[in-house]
Amino acid sequence: MLKTKKIIREKLSPIYPPTEIESLSRLILEHVTGFNRLQMHLNQTEALPEPKIMQITKILNRLLTNEPIQYILGETEFYGLKFTVTPDVLIPRAETEELVDWIITEEKEHCKSLLDIGTGSGCIPIAIDKNSDIGKVDGWDISEQALQIARGNANRNDSKVVFSYQDIFTPTGIDELSKWDVIVSNPPYVLREESELMERNVVDFEPHVALFVPDHDPLIFYRAIARFATVHLQLHGSLYFEINEAMGEETAKLLEGFGFDEIHTRKDLQGKARMVRGRRKCENWKIAPFGPWE
Repeated sequence: MLKTKKIIREKLSPIYPPTEIESLSRLILEHVTGFNRLQMHLNQTEALPEPKIMQITKILNRLLTNEPIQYILGETEFYGLKFTVTPDVLIPRAETEELVDWIITEEKEHCKSLLDIGTGSGCIPIAIDKNSDIGKVDGWDISEQALQIARGNANRNDSKVVFSYQDIFTPTGIDELSKWDVIVSNPPYVLREESELMERNVVDFEPHVALFVPDHDPLIFYRAIARFATVHLQLHGSLYFEINEAMGEETAKLLEGFGFDEIHTRKDLQGKARMVRGRRKCENWKIAPFGPWE
């Protein structure tokens, strides 16, 4: 395997930095051989058979087009769990793990129900379900392909999350009495104008419907979800968002306008404002105007 590692380094060095190559090398070899890290160490002097070398070569060729390794391998790890991912869903990020950890830490003692809006791969509700005692967990998305992947991930991780089709702009079939203790969302929040500054492996391969919002109305999803929460969040319930780091103040003001209290913007481990939480503290909400929807 030492020879194979050298081949991987030489092949990827023109476009990937050394630290990333080391990470990619480990992921590739673990995937192809089925070995864990200890087994990899114990077998590092063993030569790989030709079919596995060919498999690795195909993976490297795809990496050279900037295709994400998670899509190539068809899976990724999130909050200690394995998730299937395809180009129909976003690849879970580290900051989303931090959002999940925040919710588990803050809510696990009293939360009985949770809804994730725009669930994608299902990583948020499944990770929370597997690490808490929440009784009812739901995930919504407008993409049937994403929902299929999310349901598969629930089965893969023995999770009870129920996934359903729902458009937050025109929610249907939701009884006014249906309420959740926690509503969470990592909605689209990247401005179209920001795409020129983004890595090609994101822009060229990940689903744009889950990434981008109109430049003239970057909070369009946050507004729709906050308005929905004014009806369907339990008293003393919490609304959590992952946010664009440049829109923290605006998102907090939006929640304030909808009558949320205890609004707290939180930084990720990189020091960027990437999460916000608001709580419902009173029975009678001050409902903000609808504002632009298109």
